[in-house]
Amino acid sequence: MTAAAPASVVVGAAPLSVADVVAVARFDAPVTIDIDAMARVAASRTLIEALADDPEPHYGVSTGFGALATTFIAPERRRQLQASLIRSHAAGTGAEVEREVVRALQLLRLQTLASGRTGVRTVVVETYAAMLNAGITPLVREYGSLGCSGDLAPLSHVALAAMGEGDVRDASGSLVAAVDALAAAGIAPLELQEKEGLALINGTDGMLGMLALALHDLGVLLDTADVAAAMSIESQLGTDAVFAADLMDLRPQHGQGASAARLRALLADSGIVASHRDPALCTRVQDAYSLRCTPQVHGAARDTVAHAETVAGRELASTVDNPVVTLDGRVESNGNFHGAPVAYVLDFLAIAVADAASISERRTDRALDPARSHGLPPFLAHEVGVDSGLMIAQYAAAGIVSELKRLAVPASVDSIPSSAMQEDHVSMGWAAARKLRRAVDGLARVLAVEIVTGARALDLRAPLAPAPATGAVRDRVRAAGVAGPGPDGFVSPDIETVTELVASGEIAAVAGAVLVGEVDGAGLAAGGRSAGIGRRSVGSP
Repeated sequence: MTAAAPASVVVGAAPLSVADVVAVARFDAPVTIDIDAMARVAASRTLIEALADDPEPHYGVSTGFGALATTFIAPERRRQLQASLIRSHAAGTGAEVEREVVRALQLLRLQTLASGRTGVRTVVVETYAAMLNAGITPLVREYGSLGCSGDLAPLSHVALAAMGEGDVRDASGSLVAAVDALAAAGIAPLELQEKEGLALINGTDGMLGMLALALHDLGVLLDTADVAAAMSIESQLGTDAVFAADLMDLRPQHGQGASAARLRALLADSGIVASHRDPALCTRVQDAYSLRCTPQVHGAARDTVAHAETVAGRELASTVDNPVVTLDGRVESNGNFHGAPVAYVLDFLAIAVADAASISERRTDRALDPARSHGLPPFLAHEVGVDSGLMIAQYAAAGIVSELKRLAVPASVDSIPSSAMQEDHVSMGWAAARKLRRAVDGLARVLAVEIVTGARALDLRAPLAPAPATGAVRDRVRAAGVAGPGPDGFVSPDIETVTELVASGEIAAVAGAVLVGEVDGAGLAAGGRSAGIGRRSVGSP
């Protein structure tokens, strides 16, 4: 069955949502420009043109930039000034940035241009929209942004392509000259006029775009983390009693309560859990923290995502440029391009991701250790001594978790001065976003290892039956070609297969389909977030 085309996203009428960013950046939803927005753009341009005729210097209109802000530029040199600004600032280096990140950046800059607060001509807005709709993705490189004044270098690479210079990826993914891609799409290259160069590059659009994508992805992954945890708790003969609603009410943290509700539902009607519910049959007083404290850790990660969503929502409602055209017609210099608000939450999310992966790896390790797994064979091996089972799968998870801890070191606490000390404090928000993307990918892989392990452990508890939800996930893993207990096989493809199921949102959706309607308001069904997460490795196109 052919998937329906994504709905058009309207730019300039209202703040964009995270879902809008994902739709355009990842799924190529077309964009349209609000008619009233174009009227505001035209009106603000008349103010800029009036300042351009003023013999007094005005920053960004008739002066140089940054440390050269006091240098007056004669009218006949101003178009050259704008082109020179873009060419000199398109100084990125390193690996090519992912297509979805560049498209998110393009969309968010377009939204700011359509606000009518930047002073660009309507043709600039139309060109950016046309490039998105034609699938023209400028080649942006990994390094170059300090997150202040916004993401200068990445945004400059986009502006350079709009001028018909540099390289782009066309809709087929081929690397072509920007001028050829524009011509093939019937788009005339921009010849920038006063103020327009600055308007195209002063913004937090790169770091904000990556934040929006990460928030969507973490919605999928935290739903999946609860599923993986339920499989581990169940297969390791853990108890669900510690997730009781009245116990959670004693500590009314919202994320904790939601995660506990999901765990209760995921483990409902489990024959394995029922088999040891009788205290006479099970003498353990408490489960280990990695099992018992799952909702506390997963819930804290959910609350961190909620905080980041609040900050992202404010930033998505912002107009970031310098100088900016105010509602009453002034053209004012400002510092709204500083990326600190976004950088902080990007770093905060990296901490939450590292901890969610860490507790997942600990649950996996317990399942493989016969001293702690309550009757499961060492490493879940078929013939102990001859077979190694999932021993090295845990090594892979441990290696990723170690890297995630390093990636959790915040970028935003660093600053390095630039532009002859004019820009003497920077946010490093772009760097925070880049490492978060790598961390999100790592979390998906760690959860996949736990699900591979949990599925095999559930099989080894036969004839006891798992819960309907966890059993459905186990069955989906088996249907994907991941073998159950037996002699050792090639493990890497199994991990990659389940990583794809995790990243696509399918694991969460399979569990959610069983749980629909079972817990009101707990977000059990993953249907709203099952579109999946980006699977391109950081640094690859």
